Amino acid sequence: MLSVASLGDWLGLLATATFASAQVSGDAAKGLAFGSVIAVRLLPALVLGPLAGVMADRWDRRYTMVICDLLRFVLFATIPTVALYSSDAKITVGWAAAATFLIEAITLIWIPAKDASVPNLIPRARLEAANQLTLITTYGITPVLAAAVLAGLNQLYQWLERSGVTVAAWAAPSSLALYFLAFSRLASALVVFYGIREISGHNGGGKQETSMLRQFTDGWRFIGKTPMVRGLVLGILGAFAAGGVVIGTGQFFALSLGGGDATFAILFAAIFIGLGLGIALGPRLIGGLSRRRWFCLSIMLAGVSVALLSLAPHLSLAVVGALLVGSGAGMAFLSGTTLLGGEVDDEVRGRVFAVVQTGTRVVLMLAISLSGVLVGLGGSHDVGSTGVPISSTRVLLAVAGVLGVLAGFWALRQMDDKPGVPLMADLFSSMRGRPLGIAEPSAKTGVFIVFEGGEGAGKSTQIALLDRRLRAEDRDVVVTREPGATDIGARIRTMVLDAQSAASSATPLAPRAEALLYAADRAHHVSTVVRPALRRGEIVISDRYVDSSLAYQGAGRTLPVDEISWLSAWATGGLKPDLVVLLDIDPQIGLARVGRRGEADRLEQESIDFHERVRHGFLDLATAEPSRYLVLDATRDEQDLAGEIALRVAKLLPPVPPLPPVADGDGGTAGRVPAPGEPRTAGEHSAELRATRS
Repeated sequence: MLSVASLGDWLGLLATATFASAQVSGDAAKGLAFGSVIAVRLLPALVLGPLAGVMADRWDRRYTMVICDLLRFVLFATIPTVALYSSDAKITVGWAAAATFLIEAITLIWIPAKDASVPNLIPRARLEAANQLTLITTYGITPVLAAAVLAGLNQLYQWLERSGVTVAAWAAPSSLALYFLAFSRLASALVVFYGIREISGHNGGGKQETSMLRQFTDGWRFIGKTPMVRGLVLGILGAFAAGGVVIGTGQFFALSLGGGDATFAILFAAIFIGLGLGIALGPRLIGGLSRRRWFCLSIMLAGVSVALLSLAPHLSLAVVGALLVGSGAGMAFLSGTTLLGGEVDDEVRGRVFAVVQTGTRVVLMLAISLSGVLVGLGGSHDVGSTGVPISSTRVLLAVAGVLGVLAGFWALRQMDDKPGVPLMADLFSSMRGRPLGIAEPSAKTGVFIVFEGGEGAGKSTQIALLDRRLRAEDRDVVVTREPGATDIGARIRTMVLDAQSAASSATPLAPRAEALLYAADRAHHVSTVVRPALRRGEIVISDRYVDSSLAYQGAGRTLPVDEISWLSAWATGGLKPDLVVLLDIDPQIGLARVGRRGEADRLEQESIDFHERVRHGFLDLATAEPSRYLVLDATRDEQDLAGEIALRVAKLLPPVPPLPPVADGDGGTAGRVPAPGEPRTAGEHSAELRATRS
């Protein structure tokens, strides 16, 4: 039904304009008649557009669409009929213009009712695919088909005339097209009335008690106060303004390339081809990227492409720029329409769609008109005495491109649903099928320290020494490990590390399964141990964390490191340690230490090549982010290592506040106040701390 309606709309645009042009003689008169009908189709948007959405939300949408289609059926049918019975060209053209005005006014009511009804007919998960099909049909297939139908009818009409066949006036190409259009409206009305009853019942009724003026102001207030909708609407209008500048300056730009009408036609076709490609391929290209972010990036792409178009020295680069402009516009249109249908409540959806439809018409008309006037007035000028020509066309395109990019940035600030997540990193990850997650708000006041290193590096020893030192400084410390810090983690630890369990299994643990088990332990560990302790302001010291998975499963098992990184980031909600202490050791020395300690676990029994890869994996991670790592030679003296670790950790910790003096029985103070950082036993401090807090 929507495809037939779209074909009818495009055919009506072409047919009414050519019909009016055919009723007069003379090039000037024909041009005026053609342009007047096009202008009349845009004029109702200024007059009726703001109220169309209120009508779509106030009246039953099914009956609204049916009545609108029946009225358009009558009006379209009368345009060629009046011409049959009137010999006055002024009356014929005048009625064509008047009927066109009425048709466009009625269409402004029909479109919001249709657009607001679609989300109620289609599951939300399929809404984007439905919009994709509709937009490809509306802006890709049917404009070409409408032009082809009208051109074919004209060729047939001319062939019949050359053959001496007299064709009735009602069978002229434009008249036939208008009759076809009229009956397509009738068919649409019948389909909606008898075949799509589900549209009814989503509006009307209870809204009748609210005045139309109140509904109108409520709709605009909703748009103004809702950041997502505000950014969406203004972003769409900005994109259409940039597109209007491209269309308005197109013929002048073609002349600046040394071409003419053919060059303009090529650029115009490239924009529509790009539009279709953006709509058809965009969702597959960006994968799981947030549709809000996709919308804003699409507007930025269109803006950058318009700016680059202004710099194109010849046609081949201009065609590439035009394709990118169309692709950005197509993706923005698809994502914007999907967001409007999926995230705007049904009770105000018609008004929001009406604002978009009206705004795009007005902005497009103004952009085309003003850009054409400005380009005509500006002309081309040389820069100083260099003889380099700078045309107003290219300047205007550059300005429009910059404004389009700014509109995209502004829309992103209004409607970004993943704040704090790097935009381009999220885009590239989404294109690979792994969109970045939003970091969970930690609200942490504590410090998170992680010890990493190969087998036998001495992590446990250094963790114990640091724990003892921090407790002596009156710090609240939580020492934990991965895997195995929780009951669930202990069971996972047995599965991934116990050598006897691995030996008794019929098949070895697959590398990807191993990575998933570590991620499962980490997700539970962070949620139940690490984050709660950090929120309490405690110091968390963990024996292994994300880097172990990147080194052991990534480098050691040769799994894709970026996949392991994404999996770990998802499991932890983006929680990163404040400091990673990497105890680096030659695998042969470390494994020799393990051998003296006793039976090796499943990972410790891996080949020396495996452990070499693990070591280099750790060092690569530290090299990539040196500010967060402390890399130490694990073969050095234990106390020297402990001292260096303590100095680095001290930079992360707030000073220990002195305890207040305790009053004695005589009103004085019992004992002295220990100096900040002065060692005291953990028992003494715990008793004093409890007394102070109480």
